[in-house]
Amino acid sequence: MGLEFDLHAKLKEYFGFDNFKGNQEAIIRNVLAGNNTFVLMPTGGGKSLCYQLPALLLEGTAIVISPLIALMKNQVDAMRSFSAAEGVAHFLNSSLSKNEILSVKEDILNGKTKMLYVAPESLTKESNVEFLKKIKISFFAVDEAHCISEWGHDFRTEYRKIRPIVEEIGRAPIIALTATATPKVQNDIQKNLDMLDAQVFKSSFNRPNLYYEVRPKQGDITKDIIKFIKNHEGKSGIIYCLSRKKVEELAEVLCINGIKAAPYHAGMDAATRSANQDKFLMEEIDVIVATIAFGMGIDKPDVRFVIHYDIPKSLEGYYQETGRAGRDGGEGICLTYYSFKDIQKLEKFMQGKPIAEQEIGKQLLMETVAYAETSQCRRKVLLHYFGENYTEENCGCCDNCLYPKKEFEGKEYIADALQLVVDVKEKFKIEHLVNVLVGEADNAVKAYKHDELELFGSGSDKNQQFWTMVYRRALVAGFIEKDIEQYGVIKITPEGQKFLKKPHSFMLMEDHNYEENEEDEKIQEKGGVSALDSTLFAILKDLRKKIAKTNNLPPYVIFQDPSLEDMCTNYPITIEELSNIQGVGAGKAQKYGKEFVEVIKQYVEDNEIERAQDMVVKTVANKSKFKVYIIQNIDRQIDLEDIASALGLSYDELIKEMEAIVFSGTKINIDYYLNQILDADQQEEIMDYFMEATTDNIGEAFDAFEGDYSEEDLRLMRLKLHSKHGN
Repeated sequence: MGLEFDLHAKLKEYFGFDNFKGNQEAIIRNVLAGNNTFVLMPTGGGKSLCYQLPALLLEGTAIVISPLIALMKNQVDAMRSFSAAEGVAHFLNSSLSKNEILSVKEDILNGKTKMLYVAPESLTKESNVEFLKKIKISFFAVDEAHCISEWGHDFRTEYRKIRPIVEEIGRAPIIALTATATPKVQNDIQKNLDMLDAQVFKSSFNRPNLYYEVRPKQGDITKDIIKFIKNHEGKSGIIYCLSRKKVEELAEVLCINGIKAAPYHAGMDAATRSANQDKFLMEEIDVIVATIAFGMGIDKPDVRFVIHYDIPKSLEGYYQETGRAGRDGGEGICLTYYSFKDIQKLEKFMQGKPIAEQEIGKQLLMETVAYAETSQCRRKVLLHYFGENYTEENCGCCDNCLYPKKEFEGKEYIADALQLVVDVKEKFKIEHLVNVLVGEADNAVKAYKHDELELFGSGSDKNQQFWTMVYRRALVAGFIEKDIEQYGVIKITPEGQKFLKKPHSFMLMEDHNYEENEEDEKIQEKGGVSALDSTLFAILKDLRKKIAKTNNLPPYVIFQDPSLEDMCTNYPITIEELSNIQGVGAGKAQKYGKEFVEVIKQYVEDNEIERAQDMVVKTVANKSKFKVYIIQNIDRQIDLEDIASALGLSYDELIKEMEAIVFSGTKINIDYYLNQILDADQQEEIMDYFMEATTDNIGEAFDAFEGDYSEEDLRLMRLKLHSKHGN
């Protein structure tokens, strides 16, 4: 009983808490007893206390192995704020000077230091190994232990060397901790650290306050994101993008639209990066747009939304990133934009990596696809991935549970899928099984003679997506499982055997098909079912015709159709608002905009239209990075090929840059170059065509001339036309 009281007293004395959370107390007792311990606990569950308190109570120094310098610094600062003794916690890493290292070692030798944080790279240094052999080590704590496994979302080779080093320094108990681990990763960690005997403490991965939603990535999702943020005015949020370029672009667009946002990625200089992080923590900005480099060890409890502009590479990454929302138990909205094209892009990135790594990457990606496309409860799918059984039928806090799809009887489908697993002797992955069922005789199916099986082609009335969904439902229902050793190979479980012997009713739902929806969206746009005001559209077309006639120009030179459509959705009533309309730009707005905004203003008043003015999404003008250089060199009449090679661009890329310059309202004169490649008659012929045509589409022009002129020639002539008359 004394110890019981003791631990609570120590918790209060050192950390000021009255009670332990979840498994904390049991974990700490296990560590104090000198046993190996494995802790699986989601972010925000209080992992660090599990090694900090025992470190303070035990004799000697605890070695905490952690992957990130920033994280170590945070933890050490936090520990020092809890304790009056100066040297109670230190870190050893590459950021310290020689003198600093000496003073750290002195504190350790004098017995002041209870916790020493080291990066795995520092741990393997010969001099550090020699030093650590001299001191009494209470235990080793391996934080972010998923870094050990190639199947973890943040694999690091140095983590594989931890066990041999521990052996060399001298045996001591190990506590491994991670915030995300699938059964496969858990097994890897325990094997690698040689702690299969460890007691495993697993907290639930369910975060009941988080709402999960996946939206199709179609059309202008930036507009959707801005609308979402404006509806959550003043709340903190993180937006994750895969590329640094997208981070910069999106942050800029958000700022232009009056949202306090800043970018964060590994390519920025350290000072700007940490300044932006601090602004976010100090609430000087509301939104941080980041690559995955952001958020490790960020302890901001009131992040209200996490948006994934791009889908992450693995479900562990997704869980970790969405887990940064609502850590205080309050509202947390997790919104993801998904299109299968992004998955194909991610697969392309993997090419060139070792085959084994590509295989793993692909498997992890497929799990992400499964999550994105499923119509099942997202919470159920996510928790099943982490080896947890979620029994509620409807979580009431994800898009699929709030707006469920229609169910149908799936008993026969499940029975066929399970029977095939038995027929191929439990040696194949889902992809292969699906190919057999739909009758796809690829090389592997032929090689194993699976095209001779009774079930070959028996499910050909359904497609591959359908059968993949069936296998996934069987996985979640516990009828089959993925083999831990040869990850992805499907084995049948006793539950599945039971079902095969006596099949019972089993309801299924079709998955979302985000690719097909894309077509629906396009049809909708064409049919004008969107927010487009067709009456105003007709009025503006007439006005355009009138102005075009006066100026003796084709209407599209004034404004193109997409610009008119945008005007009919957003009702710009000042020249400034008009210059934010798609494809207009300041030059054009000045030249032709006056009558348009007057007509729109009158129309808005006459019809008492409520303008959703906050939703005129301002775009960053399509600026050319090389604008000044290109204009200067065209003024000097340098050949375009020479300008392109000086900038390291292809000829086609240079024309794109020139189009960006001209279409955003700046004139350039390329007559000197056109005269070299086309004679006066040819130029006149092309110019006449464009003046008569209803559109300046290059493909149509190319067809009209039956290939007499190259696409580049036509694009340059179009530039001349817009430069002369449009700007």
